Amino acid sequence: MKVTAIAVVIPAHNEQALLPRALNALEVARRHPALAGVRIVTVVAADSCRDGTAALARRAGAEVVQLSGRNPGATRAAGVAHALAVLRTPVAETWIATTDADSTVPPDWLARQAAYAGAGWEAVLGTVRVENWPQHTAGVAARFEEFYEASRPAAGLHWEHPHVHGANLGVAAGTYLRVGGFPPLAVGEDRGLVAALERGAHRVLRTADCAVVTSARLRARARGGFGDYLIGLTRSAEAEAEAGTAG
Repeated sequence: MKVTAIAVVIPAHNEQALLPRALNALEVARRHPALAGVRIVTVVAADSCRDGTAALARRAGAEVVQLSGRNPGATRAAGVAHALAVLRTPVAETWIATTDADSTVPPDWLARQAAYAGAGWEAVLGTVRVENWPQHTAGVAARFEEFYEASRPAAGLHWEHPHVHGANLGVAAGTYLRVGGFPPLAVGEDRGLVAALERGAHRVLRTADCAVVTSARLRARARGGFGDYLIGLTRSAEAEAEAGTAG
């Protein structure tokens, strides 16, 4: 697949504090020399925002879609639909990349996804790295690393990891449309999309070569999502610590 256009989609709910960092990282990524001549549009899908998320995104040059359903799946899907409508490029040459408002992509994130598309991959599933853990959560950080990296093979071998993150996901636009896009789920819309891709036997690359940094936020925006997973690890670590003290 020759990529001539990239649609970048970021769902957001009251993210004015963290969104600037995410958009700044994307601006660096879109200026990668390997993407010269590639048209790129960034869409912030602002869902039920009561703060300055939408205005901030517009000032940064992003397209904005405003919704009120508090549904991550519908929000991502609306962002993709808007981006494709703005681009109006052939779907056979368009790539969709999604990340989150509390995440920062590396400088070569978009360039790598375009290169993977050029190599024939129809979707790319990347990993995340959590930085800046709250000071009191050292045990949670260690537990997260242990669980997250459990299936990684010995150094130097490719890790076909089991993770799915909307914060680090890319898919060919034509393939995305053929499988029905993001399902309108309140949680797990990224996994729903990937399940549809795998059912259709599409070429899906799982790689840890281009991790996205995400927040260690312990106040979850989406119930059942990554934030809730970290909260669960926190409670488990605290319970073990209390049991150890009691013993």
